[in-house]
This record gives sequence, structure tokens and C-alpha cells, in this order.
Amino acid sequence: MKKYIYTVMLFFITITVTQAQRMLPKQKGLEVSTGILSNDKIGNDYYINIGMTVNGKNGNYQLWALEYTHQFQNYKDLKIPQETYTAEGGYSFFLLGDTRKNITLNFALTGVVGYETINRGETVLFDGAKILTEDNFIYGAGGRLSFETYLSDRFVLVLQGRTKVLWGTDLEKFRPSAGLGLRFNF
Repeated sequence: MKKYIYTVMLFFITITVTQAQRMLPKQKGLEVSTGILSNDKIGNDYYINIGMTVNGKNGNYQLWALEYTHQFQNYKDLKIPQETYTAEGGYSFFLLGDTRKNITLNFALTGVVGYETINRGETVLFDGAKILTEDNFIYGAGGRLSFETYLSDRFVLVLQGRTKVLWGTDLEKFRPSAGLGLRFNF
């Protein structure tokens, strides 16, 4: 039974991708992604990212993105919000994939700049405690390993594991995350 299901799935995939052209040079795409931050308390910590891609040769592409990250730090029964606004730009390198680039594995290196705020700038808590960590401008580098597959001629599903190394912050300097995105190629 399994081989019949696999045969039917392969048939439908072959029908939808036989005439498509993938990763054309200078083709632009709009990518929206969201995900969770990889830390001990998975749940309320997330990121939202919107970006633009510009395809190069051989499956490589430029990546430009804006991101909002929201996470909580615990203090007694209070959750102190930590928000980060970043812009990043870099280049994604094609690692593996089929000849038509329907399914690819890419690795990206990016530069990151942004601003981080803790408790929306409020330094004194309800019990009189003072937050010593200050709002800061941050900078650093990022890395991203993404598995990309075309859903149609224009839509690409992106599964990604990412990390950022940030300086200028009093909090975590190493920030891994995992997410899911959708790219629309113009």
C-alpha cells in the first residue's frame, strides 16, 4: 500500500514541477516567517520576520530582512518583556538540491543591527526592585540553515534553523531559533 501512495505522490509532484523555472537570476521574492526561540521556556517567546530575497547565480541569493523578537524574563511571579527590533542583510549559499532546484538546502551568513528594550524602558518594578539591564543598540552576525521547497511556481515553503550572535547587549549573546516561512517570488 505504501508504494502505491508514494507512486501517486511522486506523480503529482512531477506534474506540478516539470515546466517550472526556479531561482532565476535577479528574481526577487518576499518572505514572511515566524518561529520560536530555542531556550528553556518554549511557548511565549517568538519572532516575526519579513524579508526580501534577490536571486543570484547557481541557487544563491541575497537576503534583506526586518525582525521583531519578543521574549520574557521571569522575576518572581512577573514576566518582564524583552523586545528586539533588528535589520539584517547577508547572502545565502546553495548547498544541496535537485537539478531543477525544487528542493534545496541553503546556508546563509548575515550581519545584524538593531535595538533591544527591556520592560519597555521601565526600570523600577512593582516591588521597588530596579532592573540593571539597560536598553541598548545591538549588532552582530547571524547564520541560517534553511530547507526550501517549491509549493508552486511562485510560492516557496521555508523551514529554517537560525542563530544570532549579538554584542552590545547585557542579556544572551547567543540566540538560536527555529521557524517556518513562506516566500512569494515575483
